[in-house]
Amino acid sequence: MLIQEIIRRKRDGQTLDRQMLDLVMRGIADDTVGDAQIGAFAMAVYLNGMHEAEATALTEAIRDSGQVLSWDDLDLAGPVLDKHSTGGVGDLVSLVLGPWIAACGGHVPMISGRGLGHTGGTLDKLESIPGYDITPSEATFRRLVQEVGVAIIGQTGALAPADKRLYGVRDVTATVESLPLIVASILGKKLACGLGSLVMDVKVGSGAFMPTPEASRELAEAIVATGCAAGTRTSVLLTDMNQPLARCAGNALEVAAALEVLRGDDRHSRLYRVTQALASEMLIQSGLARDAQDAERRLAQTLDNGAALERFGRMVHGLGGPADFTQRAAHYLPTAPVVHEVAAPRDGVVHAIDTRALGLAVVELGGGRRNAGDAIDPRVGLSHIAELGQTLSAGEPLLRVHAADREAAEALSARLSDAFHLEAGAADIPPLVHATLRQEDLP
Repeated sequence: MLIQEIIRRKRDGQTLDRQMLDLVMRGIADDTVGDAQIGAFAMAVYLNGMHEAEATALTEAIRDSGQVLSWDDLDLAGPVLDKHSTGGVGDLVSLVLGPWIAACGGHVPMISGRGLGHTGGTLDKLESIPGYDITPSEATFRRLVQEVGVAIIGQTGALAPADKRLYGVRDVTATVESLPLIVASILGKKLACGLGSLVMDVKVGSGAFMPTPEASRELAEAIVATGCAAGTRTSVLLTDMNQPLARCAGNALEVAAALEVLRGDDRHSRLYRVTQALASEMLIQSGLARDAQDAERRLAQTLDNGAALERFGRMVHGLGGPADFTQRAAHYLPTAPVVHEVAAPRDGVVHAIDTRALGLAVVELGGGRRNAGDAIDPRVGLSHIAELGQTLSAGEPLLRVHAADREAAEALSARLSDAFHLEAGAADIPPLVHATLRQEDLP
């Protein structure tokens, strides 16, 4: 069947079957479908949407457009599982969650991405560790997943190659916001990793990828429905992003914060509690824990005995980083030459935070990319960020800016101050986990 006839069918609001979608995705992957046709296909989907079965077929076609990993030959001692987030500010959950789950008996082949817009990228954070290789050989990747239980690396060209071209064209054709295309892009890459189960973290709030709570809920329901229909147990936690998840944002700063959790020194923060909730869901979903109480007991045990921190250290060393990184992280992680405090302009309680503005400030400092080829400065970022509900007096710090020079720090001060809304009285603080969605919870 001609590609243009498939595009015509979608343009006219008809349903595409798996064979048609396979033909389009294979053509995108092997470059026999041009960018003009990709753009036309994406716009047809954007305008007409997709039925549930059609969206599942698209996801499977993207998954199968390249290599699909299999772990059967390794005779792994535990289940293969993973987590993915729609991204946020101070969201370093993956750095903690992967080794934490590995210490509980799971095997986590985590394919991660770089920062996008105002959100930080897991790979950018890990590259602040000297020597860490995000593109190891497949043999090294598989060995670490087997022996250590976790390896966090970048996407290879062999996994879901159709998605890379399709996303690139969507980005310049105003079709990024299509729900079936978003779901297929997220799940196509993840399911190509040969997972038995997947937990998604969909953000809600001022720093979230989706613009409204309703849109976040709609995305969550679509992910659960499509992931399960494609044969992978999938659940979603809707978690809050009305403020940064950690009290810092910036690559090296976030690695240091991850180590604090893995050492067991941080068991009360929002970061810890959200990561624990996601980890518990992963353990229950995969059969590694009987229930929430059993999951929390296992997770606490691996912090107490050092097993979670040890897995992180072995992963770092296995991917080229220092063997003593977890013992001497302060020696290895780069630090910014200038640390500048931004003071509260008046007395008050923090009632709202423009989380997206904080993320964009990190980008402007050099901790993210304005253009695809920009270099990252791992030293820069924000720390000691005031939280919702915190009471401040005029002159007390709202946050600290870590910058390459004082001029860069001072240039952002007024904008960062404006990101915090202070007023009298108690603040309304949203729940950390808005909802948990599983297949049985779908309408």
